[in-house]
Amino acid sequence: MNNRTSTPVPEEAIVGMVHAARAASNAGRDDEAGRLLQRAAELAPNHPFVNNECGVRAALHQKPEEARAFFSKAVAADASQPALWSNLASALHTLGLYDEESDAIEKALVLEPRHLSSLLQKGALLEAIGQPRNAATAYRNALATIPPDAIVPPSVEAAVTRAKKVVSENLESLQLAMEERLAPIRQRYSSDQFRRAERCVDLLTGRRKRHDSQPTFMHFPELPTIEFFDRNMFPWLEPIEAATEAVRSELLSVLSADRAGLEPYVAYPQGVPLDQWAELNQSRRWSAYFLWNQGEAQHSHLARCPKTAALLEKTPRCEVNYRAPTAYFSILDAKTRIPAHTGVTNTRLTVHLPLIVPPGCGFRVGSEIREWIPGQAWVFDDTIEHEAWNESDAPRAILIFDIWNPLLTEAEREVVRATTEAYGDFYHGAPEVKS
Repeated sequence: MNNRTSTPVPEEAIVGMVHAARAASNAGRDDEAGRLLQRAAELAPNHPFVNNECGVRAALHQKPEEARAFFSKAVAADASQPALWSNLASALHTLGLYDEESDAIEKALVLEPRHLSSLLQKGALLEAIGQPRNAATAYRNALATIPPDAIVPPSVEAAVTRAKKVVSENLESLQLAMEERLAPIRQRYSSDQFRRAERCVDLLTGRRKRHDSQPTFMHFPELPTIEFFDRNMFPWLEPIEAATEAVRSELLSVLSADRAGLEPYVAYPQGVPLDQWAELNQSRRWSAYFLWNQGEAQHSHLARCPKTAALLEKTPRCEVNYRAPTAYFSILDAKTRIPAHTGVTNTRLTVHLPLIVPPGCGFRVGSEIREWIPGQAWVFDDTIEHEAWNESDAPRAILIFDIWNPLLTEAEREVVRATTEAYGDFYHGAPEVKS
């Protein structure tokens, strides 16, 4: 009688056999793949990787009962892998065993709450049992796990497309339901009275994304987050706009006689992490002709633009050493995009006066997109994410300058000025005295 026990097959040999079977299947050699998997199953009948691959093969061959059996063996051997539970859920869905499928999905999500396949399966299951609104919520949760620039794996591409469709249709239904309730209210109020409430509804229904103030330097608390300010708050805008032709004329003179005065707006030194600015750093594709730059008057430039300078003197400009005022002609070349970014502090606002705007130019602040119209200025909070683009074949030019946030009191402005200047003196002022 032979009492010798068989020698265990090394783990790497089993895994290698499964990978070889997968490669054969991908290459169209189905019989070879089947033989390799059968041999692996004979050598390691309880191995989770082997049983999972056998289940995948059975599912591909339209054998859901076999797939279920193999996936059940896989999770019995290793219940810690969400992908195994997800595969089992898939087989159970095909068989219409929805209660068991739900249990498998939840086991996967306990292990990994952001497991994309399982979240998508949860949405599909809720659709199958007649709960479309809950399905949309599940799909929305699934889509939220996908980074904006991520490439969706082919294995879930169709499910992601379905999820987007269901979420979109659900949103439309929600908006219609709300609109029925809002219609009589709209009749009682003007659009101006309804403006903030309209944005609230847009945020609730997903038509608008929430963008908060994210200053890179100083955040002043309790100031409202407003993308574009109501122009009625700035009566001095009208004389600025009325002088558009004079300002444009001075710009054209600068472009003709002093192009050397233009400099890259983004000008970081070497050794600084550039992130979104890598493409535009030290590039004249986005250039500036400064009249004031971080509080420093550019006297030769001001001398070339006396009418523009006189207009700016009449605005409520910030005056803070090291920081403000800043005013400049901004030139954005053809086929150039300024990436999304935020400004330094919400204690000041930014004004745009469009001067030269070819078709194909646009500007986004938060969730609102606008097109520049020459001679029509606007005021916005640049600490809310914003971006600009010029898709035309010609440069775009605007006058940009900063002003105090009008919602600050005079006392608050003095505090902002004093603390900002103290900060600048501390880090950039007189040399430190060695003790």
